[in-house]
Amino acid sequence: MEENDALNEEGLENQENSQETLTKVTGMYKDWFLDYASYVILERAVPAIEDGFKPVQRRIMHALKELDDGRYNKVANVVGHTMQYHPHGDASIADAMVQLGQKDLLIDTQGNWGNILTGDGAAASRYIEARLSKFALDVVYSPKITEWQLSYDGRKKEPVNLPVKFPLLLAQGAEGIAVGLSTKVLPHNFNELIDASIKHLKGQRFKLFPDFPTSGIIDVTNYNDGVRGGKIRVRAKISTLDKNTLVIKEIPYGTNTSSLIDSILKANDKGKIKIKKIEDNTAADVEILIHLPNGISPDKTIDALYAFTSCESSISPLGCIIEDNKPLFIGVKEMLERSTDYTVELLKAELEIQLSELEEQWHFASLERIFIENRIYRDIEEEETWEGVIAAIDKGLKPHTKHLKREVTEADIVRLTEIRIKRISKFDLEKAEQFIESLNDKIAETKHHLEHLVEYAIDYFKDLKKKYGKGKERKSEIKIFDDIEATKVVIRNTKLYVNREEGFIGTSLRRDEYVTDCSDIDDIIVFTKKGEMMVTKVDAKTFVGKNIIHVGVFKKKDSRTTYNMIYKEGKGGSSYIKRFNVTGVTRDKIYQLAGTKASADVLYFTANLNGEAELVTVLLRQSGSIKKLKWDLDFADVIIKGRASKGNLVTKYPVKRIELKEKGVSTLKPRKIWFDDVVNRLNVDGRGELLGEFKGEDLLLVIDQKGKVKTIAPDLLTRFDESMVVLEKWKPNKPLSVVHYEGEKERYYIKRFLVENPNKEEVVISDHAKSFMELVSTDWRPVIEIEFIKPRGKDVKPNQTVHLEDFISVKGIKAIGNQLTSEKVKNINMLEPLPYEEPETKAAEEIEVVDEEAIDADSNKNDEKGNSEQPKLF
Repeated sequence: MEENDALNEEGLENQENSQETLTKVTGMYKDWFLDYASYVILERAVPAIEDGFKPVQRRIMHALKELDDGRYNKVANVVGHTMQYHPHGDASIADAMVQLGQKDLLIDTQGNWGNILTGDGAAASRYIEARLSKFALDVVYSPKITEWQLSYDGRKKEPVNLPVKFPLLLAQGAEGIAVGLSTKVLPHNFNELIDASIKHLKGQRFKLFPDFPTSGIIDVTNYNDGVRGGKIRVRAKISTLDKNTLVIKEIPYGTNTSSLIDSILKANDKGKIKIKKIEDNTAADVEILIHLPNGISPDKTIDALYAFTSCESSISPLGCIIEDNKPLFIGVKEMLERSTDYTVELLKAELEIQLSELEEQWHFASLERIFIENRIYRDIEEEETWEGVIAAIDKGLKPHTKHLKREVTEADIVRLTEIRIKRISKFDLEKAEQFIESLNDKIAETKHHLEHLVEYAIDYFKDLKKKYGKGKERKSEIKIFDDIEATKVVIRNTKLYVNREEGFIGTSLRRDEYVTDCSDIDDIIVFTKKGEMMVTKVDAKTFVGKNIIHVGVFKKKDSRTTYNMIYKEGKGGSSYIKRFNVTGVTRDKIYQLAGTKASADVLYFTANLNGEAELVTVLLRQSGSIKKLKWDLDFADVIIKGRASKGNLVTKYPVKRIELKEKGVSTLKPRKIWFDDVVNRLNVDGRGELLGEFKGEDLLLVIDQKGKVKTIAPDLLTRFDESMVVLEKWKPNKPLSVVHYEGEKERYYIKRFLVENPNKEEVVISDHAKSFMELVSTDWRPVIEIEFIKPRGKDVKPNQTVHLEDFISVKGIKAIGNQLTSEKVKNINMLEPLPYEEPETKAAEEIEVVDEEAIDADSNKNDEKGNSEQPKLF
């Protein structure tokens, strides 16, 4: 015990001694962290608004200027020279210089500087060379108006900011992560920046949108002037090479061909898309070929590439810059305005220095002329002292200096004494006067520029565009993107099974009943015989409730899929009939569709994709004095209401069974479909040109410039090609008229025909290399006008009008048609068609959908699309 007490006392004594040596670092840490954060923000990550450079970039440009002799310098040499000003390693300087060189604006590069398209890095800095571009020499440097400071070790002078007379920050873009903040200024188009600067100087409004060196397509709807919270969407440019091949010609900013291909292969491995193989033929331009398996839609694959790969991505800009050693968050519009105003200030400073120098030249040239012309130099011959020489010259000048713009100083007189005898002996008065006159003209011009500074700045920007704007046209195409819903374009990469009796659904139940193909991002809708409904996510195995009567892939916001149901409210209860849609639900929530009684029972159920309403026969059990045990019931007489509605009474007596008597037709109103030429898609939202009202069997007629004619179902997912010349609702009895040039016969022909094979794509011109389609008309009675070429030595033949209905009768689609003329044709013009009244068609009786569905407040509003199946009879 005594030993333990002694140890405890010793331990306490040591602890007290150790406490005496402890020093609190809280304040020290606070100061150090703030110093570090300020250093990273100001000296590394964020560019200055004045010149658009980060410190390392500014020092590289200064080093390049010091080394500039018109020839290329090894990058390693430039990096070493930059290290006199930049207190960091050579690797960071070399990386920054490569990034500057890849922007192809300030640095003229030679050697392998890497490839922003493929992601390949640059060669080692000892193997590549660089020099300043002519543009950089013109706009970045002006030593006389540059503010200088000592370098980090005090041995050299470096610019505080370079006098950049151009919105360089917006042209190059900038990205950096500092402590507590970051910046992401997107690059913009060279010529558009100049145009915007000119508009700002003129007091006009302007808008700026990004332009990326990788080209691609961009949606700037939510750009929000490049401030925090804005967003742009960027897409690769994908087109169809043939029915089994897609080609990517341009890639989104922030990606390269390697990362893009990797993302496509990963999506293929996950089953989101199906591809056969990928070829990367990228060299100077991007070319990625995506080969598709047979039976895979190119249009749908394009949408899937945008939905599941790096072919589409979002970029969130963040306009943060340094001004007066403080971070400032502003938009690109204000950045350009500040840069343009700063350019005007720099131009003014240059003009003022230029004016001062010109006036100084004029002053001394005038003094020199007086000194030599009046032979004042002879007055100093007898002077023996320096003071006497100065006084003699001053005395000799005084009678002749009244017209000078300033006093004559002793420094001026000293400078006169330095004129050589050879210059005095060869002095030419006429040349001296001409020189002074030219200086007067330059002074007047400079003063005019200063008085009209804005006009001078506008001319400066125009001159920049003229000298350097060629080849810097916009690369990224601005377009409004259509939203792609992943569930609509994902490849059905797995199979869905159901165990109806036990109540399980899933992709792993391979021994049970197959339902449909689905994807791993789909929702599944399930109905049970108790009248319960639930929507759940696809999984390997999920319990949803026993005695399943319907399973299907759930598509959100689909108000056309209609469910027909007859149910018994409970044991001994009445039977009801109802029709409803399911447009929005809460996932994994059970909905009671047949009442809340535990003994509720569904007697009849069908899911109908297009609102079909069948005819059924109701058979009752023999009970008491019931006289009518059998009658027909038409679902078309039932109004479509919400899923929570009770429905219409069928009978209060026990039902023996319900039989399907006759399959139904759609009771939904034909839907209007529009074509939006901005996104080249169909829609039902009223955007673009109305194509008409479409029922289930109606088709679209599509004709392209190559003479391909086809009819297709009006699928809202279809992407229409730019070469399409006709898109309208197809009328089977309406003839098409085509004027085409037959290459083999070297003559124009006219043919009229009907589309006889709706499901087959056919070409209406020959496969000769010189054959082409001149005109196509879908009018009932079209009229054309022919203009002829004037024969040599003869009068031109007057224009000929041709009524196609009279010229040729309707023949087969493969017929060559009738020769239009044997004369040489200059032009063929389409005229107003002859009047024609279409026969009226009696519309079928239709029932409008009535949406009375009460959706829960927490319901997710999602697309839905159920699966048709045979009715379930119970």
